[in-house]
Amino acid sequence: MVQLPPLVEPSAPLSHEDVARYSRHLIIPDVGTLGQRRLRNARVLVIGAGGLGSPALLYLAAAGVGTLGIVDDDVVEMSNLQRQVIHGRSDVGRSKAQSAAESIREINDGVDVRLHEFRLDRTNAVALFEQYDLILDGTDNFATRYLVNDAAVLAHKPYVWGSIYRFEGQVSVFWEDAPGGVGLNYRDLYPEAPPPGMVPSCAEGGVLGVLCASVGSVMVTEAIKLVTGIGETLLGRLMIYDALSMNYRTLRVQRDPDRTPITELVDYDAFCGVVSDEAAAAADGSTITPAELAALMKGSDDVALIDVREPVEWDIAHIDGATLVPKGRILSGEALAELPQNRRIVLHCKTGIRSAEALAVLHEAGFGDAVHLQGGIVAWAAQVDPSLPQY
Repeated sequence: MVQLPPLVEPSAPLSHEDVARYSRHLIIPDVGTLGQRRLRNARVLVIGAGGLGSPALLYLAAAGVGTLGIVDDDVVEMSNLQRQVIHGRSDVGRSKAQSAAESIREINDGVDVRLHEFRLDRTNAVALFEQYDLILDGTDNFATRYLVNDAAVLAHKPYVWGSIYRFEGQVSVFWEDAPGGVGLNYRDLYPEAPPPGMVPSCAEGGVLGVLCASVGSVMVTEAIKLVTGIGETLLGRLMIYDALSMNYRTLRVQRDPDRTPITELVDYDAFCGVVSDEAAAAADGSTITPAELAALMKGSDDVALIDVREPVEWDIAHIDGATLVPKGRILSGEALAELPQNRRIVLHCKTGIRSAEALAVLHEAGFGDAVHLQGGIVAWAAQVDPSLPQY
C-alpha cells in the first residue's frame, strides 16, 4: 500500500459559488477546502474520449479539476454510443474531442478544457505530457499504452492506466519517479507486448458498456487521491474487476530489476506489431480488394469464401456464400482437413487482421494460392454490399 504526498499545490481560496458547488466534497474531512483547491489547480490529461475517457472526463469535471486536456483525433460513431456516455446521438460524425468538451462545459463551466485533436505519437507525446500534472490512459491498444508509459517516464509524470475487455477491467497507477523509491512503470507489469493477434481488441471481442463506468470511476478515484494526497493509491498494485462474478481483487506489482531504462521513444507500431511477421509476409501479394472479390465470385464457382470470425459475429452479419470457420480452429490445425482442396480459398474477418494470421497458417499447410480480403467484412459492406449492418 502506497500513500503519496499531494501532487498539486492548492489554488487561491474558493469562491461562494465554489463552496456551493463542491459542498459535498468540502465536508469530507480528508478532502476539505484544501483538497478542493488542489483539484482546482490540477491539470489532468485524458488520452481518448472513448469508453474509459467518457466517464473519466465527466467525473473529473464534476469533481472540479481545473484544467482538462483531451487527446483524440477520432469522430463519434454509432457503435460508440453503447458505452461512450459523454456523446449523444446528435454527435455522430462530430469530433469526439469537441463533443466531449461541450458535455464537460455543461457539467462545469469553470473547467478549462484544452483540445488536442491529433494522433499521439513519439514526436509530440513528451512535450504534451510536460504541460500536465497527471495523465489518464484508457486507450485500447498496446502500441499507445507503451507510448504513454514511456513518454510519462521521460516527462517525469504519474499516470493512471485502465483497461477493459468484455466483462473484465484492470486499473493501476504508474509513476517512475514516485517519491520514496517506490516508482514503477507499465513495463514492470508487461515487459513486452503480447504476440500480435493474441489479445483481441474491444472492437473484435466486445465490451459490456457499463463496465466503462465501473473502471473509469476507479481511474478518477485514483486521480483524485494522487492530486490531493489522500488514501492509498494503486501504485504497486493491479486491481482486477470481474463484472460477471462481481469480484474485485488486487495483485502486487514489483519493479523488474532487469528491465532496460527508458531513454527515448521508439516506433511502437513496430514494437507491438499489428500482425505477426508471418501474417504480414503471407498477406504480401495474397490480398484482394472487395471489388476484386466481388468480380471473382460473380465469374466463377471455384471460390471458397471462408469467414474466420466468431459465431456471434456471424450472427450479426455475414457475406452470402461464405462458410464460417473460426480462426482458432485454423490456427490449431483442427479445421485444415475441412477446407476445400479444389477451390481457391479467400479468407476474411472483420477488418483483415485475423484473416492475415489464418492465411499464414494456410500457406504453411500447402494452400499456396489462398488469399485474404483487404479490410474484411467492414470494407465489403462499405464498398460492395451496404445492406450489411456494420458493427
